[in-house]
Amino acid sequence: MKGQDVVVLLKLASLEDDAKDIGHKSPPAGLAAGEDSYSVRALEVALGISKTEISASLKRSIASGLAIKDRKTGRPKPSRRHLREFIVHGLKFVFPARPGAVQRGLPTAFAAPVLRESLHSAGNLICVWPQAHAKDMGQSVDPLFKSVPEACEKDKRLYAYLALIDAIRIGNQRESKHAADLLVQKLE
Repeated sequence: MKGQDVVVLLKLASLEDDAKDIGHKSPPAGLAAGEDSYSVRALEVALGISKTEISASLKRSIASGLAIKDRKTGRPKPSRRHLREFIVHGLKFVFPARPGAVQRGLPTAFAAPVLRESLHSAGNLICVWPQAHAKDMGQSVDPLFKSVPEACEKDKRLYAYLALIDAIRIGNQRESKHAADLLVQKLE
């Protein structure tokens, strides 16, 4: 399992949630109208992960049971129950995170919009995913994949999912539990 596998699965969950909420959204920038948002090409455009890596990621996720192929469409889709269990109980150990040097970046964990009002971290510095053109300064946290900040700027729901994951990876027991509870609600 690789970090991008979780990112791809959460993007698929985001696409499913978007389809439930507002019907079908327009395709991401760089895709033609009518092109399937679930295609490997569309995922490449949305996530900044190569088609080869996305294809390999989907195969790993299906083999591990974190994803299944939809019987009607043949599209890969996350097994939400298994994904929730993995994120809540295992992700912190498989992909640990430690805040690092201060730099510019996109706020994550407790500083991200999804948690900003409900949870506050001790200390003055926020956690950020490094990003050169960002305006916020904070302690850098390595994202699950290098293109996460750019992908999150395109998809606010994916941003919320990944920021909650960072709160689980970084936070103490109380903070991790709060973030896990929010993530479980969002991934139901």
